[in-house]
Amino acid sequence: MQWIETHIYTTTDGIEPLCGRLYAVGLNGVQIQDAADFNDFIENETQYWDYIDESLEALKTCETCVTVYLTDDADGRELLSHIRGTVAELKTLDSEGKFGRLAIELSGINEEDWANNWKKYYKPFTLGEKLLIKPEWEELRPEESEGRVVLSMNPGHLFGTGTHHSTQLCMVELEKYVKPGDKVLDLGCGSGILSILSLLLGADNATAVDIDPAAPATAMENLAMNALSPDRYRVLVGNVIDDEALRQEIGGSYDVVVANIVADVIIAMSGAAYGQARDGGIFITSGIIGPRGEEVKATIEAAGFHILAVHEQSDWLCITAQK
Repeated sequence: MQWIETHIYTTTDGIEPLCGRLYAVGLNGVQIQDAADFNDFIENETQYWDYIDESLEALKTCETCVTVYLTDDADGRELLSHIRGTVAELKTLDSEGKFGRLAIELSGINEEDWANNWKKYYKPFTLGEKLLIKPEWEELRPEESEGRVVLSMNPGHLFGTGTHHSTQLCMVELEKYVKPGDKVLDLGCGSGILSILSLLLGADNATAVDIDPAAPATAMENLAMNALSPDRYRVLVGNVIDDEALRQEIGGSYDVVVANIVADVIIAMSGAAYGQARDGGIFITSGIIGPRGEEVKATIEAAGFHILAVHEQSDWLCITAQK
């Protein structure tokens, strides 16, 4: 197994909120390098040492860094995209700059090369009763796509290939609930996979929102790849949680609202999702690890939704609710 060493640069104050988000997207462990901890150790724990190795001196002024290891395959790339999304979200919330630059760097590998090399792991697959997801560079035989809704994707650096459990859970629920003529809202759209799928399933129009400035270009490329009209689709950039002007621009009366993000963000945006859904509208949300399920359910219910179903796949939950 090949591994990619992924460094996220922050500050001492940023360690706790950053690690909380990393655990929330499914990481099981991190390595932390923090000058403050090292200097505290030097001051309080080494008074009886004869010397300190000179190689450790560099730690006194090192930039605080949280390191994680990702598998060098499609799952690892999908997880990296999820990490990018949650780190970008944290950066927008850090208005005072207390958490540092929150930059992501891959060690020992060219990021562009990795973004291309992972393609060998991303193959067409079926999902639900009639869905077929395929990367744009793969060709299908006519019999493979017969009777199926085919979604072509090239996610670039953004979250959303359809291989992640949370994405698949949302896609299956969209297949159940999106009806011809529906109006769909995709919060945290990433590559646009869920909102574009909604259009393929018959939705009249879709609005997609993400905090990543790269989202509109990637989502619109994927829209064109599926021969869909841009007149039916718009992508907005911003933080729906605290941007009232953005919420006004998004509007309301959506038949289906879908959010595949992380538990903390879902909790924070449940009220906004309720306001944007029409009466009787459906709220589909995932990106929730098992231990956070009850907390998220309680918040969604407190916002005014009625829980219709909770589905699980490999310890990831998808909650479907109705206004």
